[in-house]
Amino acid sequence: MTDSPVSNAAQAASSAYRLASLDQEFLQGDSTRGVRFQLEYQKAQEALRAYGVVSTLVVFGSARVRENGPGRQAFWYAEARAFGRIASLEGGAVRGGPPYANVVATGGGPGTMEAANRGAHDAGAPTIGFNITLPREQAPNPYTTPALTFRFHYFAMRKMHFAMRAKALVVFPGGFGTFDELFELLTLSQTGKTPRIPIVLVDQDYWRKVIDWRALQENGMVSAEDFGLLEFANDGADAWAILKQTGIGAAPDAALEVNNFPLGGT
Repeated sequence: MTDSPVSNAAQAASSAYRLASLDQEFLQGDSTRGVRFQLEYQKAQEALRAYGVVSTLVVFGSARVRENGPGRQAFWYAEARAFGRIASLEGGAVRGGPPYANVVATGGGPGTMEAANRGAHDAGAPTIGFNITLPREQAPNPYTTPALTFRFHYFAMRKMHFAMRAKALVVFPGGFGTFDELFELLTLSQTGKTPRIPIVLVDQDYWRKVIDWRALQENGMVSAEDFGLLEFANDGADAWAILKQTGIGAAPDAALEVNNFPLGGT
């Protein structure tokens, strides 16, 4: 009489037997947080390199702004769209790449982000969306280039990608999230963690009302030199004119040399 074969079904079904790369429970665990950081860096990095993006113009602003919204919202939306278009046309993003210089990059969501991506899309340029997973899910707007539409879990890694290729930062009115992103890049510039880049705040009436910039200097919190990191613009065209004065767009090939972020340091 032959013994019945012993089943190994329990072993094969065990999570321990699952290939590590296919084990979602393991990959989402605490011990693999560093791996997830690396993957979020590497996936976007490889995609941007493959597409040929070598520098960006980063645009921040509120997700709550609407094209036909109340008060100044319609103006801010229109001006962000106008900036995305003119910066793409004159900044080098539509000059036959790859490689692509001065590509408009946003957080990829609605509001001001949508408007800036839409302007770049209007110009026929590639445009980037660095989306973030939030409790109230943020969907990508329909104007980012599909191959350049990313999604992050970690704010820190998303911010790193904003900084890495940025040749300039243009900030439209916004709230806590916009302030967070603005001061992140201000601090990187102030401390020399990245090369100094032009930082332009659009609609100076808004920015001077919500933040008393001079009080920071008068109370010794920042130096006069630090205060010089900021420029104020009235609208999208004005913001682009300020960037042109710094040399952005005048010789786009110069932007193709290296990324802006000192990877050997920070």
